Amino acid sequence: MANLIGYCCDGDERLLVAEFMPNDTLAKHLFHWENQTIEWAMRLRVAYYISQALEYCSIKGRPLYHDLNAYRVLFDENGDPRLSCFGLMKNSRDGKSYSTNLAYTPPEYLRNGRVTPESVIFSFGTVLLDLLSGKRIPPSHALDIMRGRNIQAVMDSHLEGNYSAEVAITLVNLASQCLQYEPRDRPDIKKLVSILEPLQTKLEVPSYVMLGIPKPVEEPQAPPTPQHPLSPMGEACSRMDLTAIHQILFTTHYRDDEGSNELSFQEWTQQMRDMLDARKRGDFAFKDKDFKAAIDCYSQFVDVGTMVSPTVFARRSLCYLMCDQPDAALRDAMQAQIVSPDWPTAFYMQAVALSKLNMQSDAVDMLNEASELEEKRQKSTKGP
Repeated sequence: MANLIGYCCDGDERLLVAEFMPNDTLAKHLFHWENQTIEWAMRLRVAYYISQALEYCSIKGRPLYHDLNAYRVLFDENGDPRLSCFGLMKNSRDGKSYSTNLAYTPPEYLRNGRVTPESVIFSFGTVLLDLLSGKRIPPSHALDIMRGRNIQAVMDSHLEGNYSAEVAITLVNLASQCLQYEPRDRPDIKKLVSILEPLQTKLEVPSYVMLGIPKPVEEPQAPPTPQHPLSPMGEACSRMDLTAIHQILFTTHYRDDEGSNELSFQEWTQQMRDMLDARKRGDFAFKDKDFKAAIDCYSQFVDVGTMVSPTVFARRSLCYLMCDQPDAALRDAMQAQIVSPDWPTAFYMQAVALSKLNMQSDAVDMLNEASELEEKRQKSTKGP
């Protein structure tokens, strides 16, 4: 999947920010290529990777991928195919889930306007058809051709016969199954993956070679070098020492939360006690380095929303880093900054998460901001 980085919701403006995919779409490489068409092995790889992505979505409880087509398949810096995250929308303002020509829309969607897991399989069949033919053929027309067993009429002439006829027949049959009018007659996603996996060839050849794009340049991962002297927390973050960060956050306890919440006596309800109990359980798990349990407990505390705690966000951010979830860690570190805008730790945690996401320049900026805030805090503490 191409990752969703963030979003903006400001008045009537809506903005989704996704991971940058520098090597265009499958549609560009199939329908509008300039130097070379996609070779057969790469087409098989695209079909397999996209089936894997759809299976992943299904396993994660998001089986409804809207408007799957060749424009939703993107190529990353290594030339590997990725599935755009935008198809995972639950609905749209105008109620439409398909932007393509109605000829490529699942029949049941035309009947009742609903997208089902079987609708996704139909759309996958249209992508298979694109990969086979190298052009947009309406599914109904393609089915007529396939029923006549005229495989050559389906295949992309630009391949010049450089493909396995046996594998091509397998793919044509699979596309035909996916494009069946009745949803119950289509295969499920697990079957797609199981059929496509053994068809893979040239496993040792990188995708960028088969796609005919330049080899990606690996930038040296230099450690962030801040401009100001760093505190122990800053030093731990600059060297990505998660164990040291854990120790500092644990020993600091909740000193930096003072003033974040002012609660009246009436607010000390049973719900409040339960929330504080969840935080306490999170603290015990954090101390014992049971980071998954700490995430669950801190999430219970955060979800109630009666109290806000930058320390909880910072601790949960570290837990996410320990569980190799830098995106979630970055979100929590940003939430800590929202709650406490001048808290250096919030910036330090963002620096670590950004570094984990290979955004080194941004990580350096965050370290510098954090050290500047610490310097200001120290000066204000000392006084004139």
